[in-house]
Amino acid sequence: MTVGYLLGVDIGTSGTKTIICNESGDILASVAEEYPIYQPKPNWSEQDPADWWNATKATVRAVIEKADVKGSDVVGIGLSGQMHGAVLLNKAHDVLRPAILWNDQRTGAECDQITETIGAKKLLEFTCNPALTGFTAPKILWVRNNEPHVYDKTVKVLLPKDYVRFCLTGSFATEVSDASGTLLFDVKNRRWSDEVLEALQLDTSLLPDCHESTEVSGRVRAEVAAELGIPEGTPVVGGAGDQAATAVGNGIVKTGVISATLGTSGVVFAFCDEVQTDPQGRVHTFCHAVPGKWHVMGVVLSAGGSFQWFRNNLGEPEKTIARQEGVDPYDVLCREAERAKPGSEGLFFLPYLTGERTPHANPNAKGGWIGLTARHQKADMVRSTLEGITYGMRDSLEIIKGMGVPVNEIRVSGGGAASAFWRQLQADIYGQDVVTINAGEGGALGVALLAGVGTGVFGSVEEACDAVIEMTTKTATDPATAGLYNKHYPVYRALYQHLKDDFDDIQQLIG
Repeated sequence: MTVGYLLGVDIGTSGTKTIICNESGDILASVAEEYPIYQPKPNWSEQDPADWWNATKATVRAVIEKADVKGSDVVGIGLSGQMHGAVLLNKAHDVLRPAILWNDQRTGAECDQITETIGAKKLLEFTCNPALTGFTAPKILWVRNNEPHVYDKTVKVLLPKDYVRFCLTGSFATEVSDASGTLLFDVKNRRWSDEVLEALQLDTSLLPDCHESTEVSGRVRAEVAAELGIPEGTPVVGGAGDQAATAVGNGIVKTGVISATLGTSGVVFAFCDEVQTDPQGRVHTFCHAVPGKWHVMGVVLSAGGSFQWFRNNLGEPEKTIARQEGVDPYDVLCREAERAKPGSEGLFFLPYLTGERTPHANPNAKGGWIGLTARHQKADMVRSTLEGITYGMRDSLEIIKGMGVPVNEIRVSGGGAASAFWRQLQADIYGQDVVTINAGEGGALGVALLAGVGTGVFGSVEEACDAVIEMTTKTATDPATAGLYNKHYPVYRALYQHLKDDFDDIQQLIG
């Protein structure tokens, strides 16, 4: 029997993670390497693409060594990565400036420019999405408007993982899930949008060729193969943007299966057999990594990030207890939250610490507690924080249900799935049972499976997921608690509407 291994490389915002698995999908090793984010001005967020490539090389070499396998037996590579970033190359294929990232907020004027040029309704028709500061097209226009000396030298614009693909293979290529987040892509027809490119006066030659996620998009160059210790010509498949890749890694590849992932951001992700869009553009509609399929996705910008903020700024006693007990500070905080009653005695937390995307698309939105009284204790503050984050996730879930997307099973992952208390909180706030699965490597596993499909190890993405992914826990909704949260949730939703003008005034005060 021939031994073959698959590599999954996930080029994230905080670092790159590489996993290696066998042809049964068993993960043999995982290695991560971090790199910095640069913020040269307020609301700017940039990285050096060379850091991604160096981290990719280092983690590929390390994961092969850690797994104690032969690099010569690697049969395929899948790439995942942070979405929406813009890497600009000149004709010598050198990087012209630091990459502008997904969480960069400098492009408000360019979003207005795009909407006014194309029209909000037409933009939704052409791309299935509104103009948001995180997307790639506004970044390209910002460079054209503000750094013409850079734009004039630009011959190619690549997304983060696709720059790594170029370094690996020499190919200029992307795939449909990541291309969907550029605002230059015809999501319905799975091709670059001629209408948008013409309206924005952008040449198609700036963009890479676009593939389905399982298609081979290039092969490892000889000099890179020698450096990494893997075979020259090893196939590199299209891969996927981080959210679609994570969805594959979580088995979200069939109608009715939804994921709720609580990391720094929170993502509710639903598989769709057909293109489905929200007329108000509150959730994203993108091509899925499953060929010929789509997904809808809502994003809470500061989900786990809000809990992290609480830990860092208000959780010193819990961190001390955690050190003494040898446990995670988040576990201690969750124990604290369990002491409070559901609903936190009428205390509400708004998780808008970095603005919000779904459903409000408002970079000026602000976080805070509403309803605080002298009766409240710290336990109420912790619990209300987790409740507020989960209400934010329910916002996306309600929109997706309202679009007619079936929600038969909710798979929870990320930090919100690690805690039994937070799993129960999700089941009660969503009003639906939640399950966890055995896969814990998310996007890196997802693109390793895509590489397995592209190289013939698996017959389809669905077959790959069925072979590898199993349910591990099920948390049932408590009807009484769910009923209580159904009364609280409308109050949470109304608070944003009451405060949205005040958020703008506050932003003016802080400049």
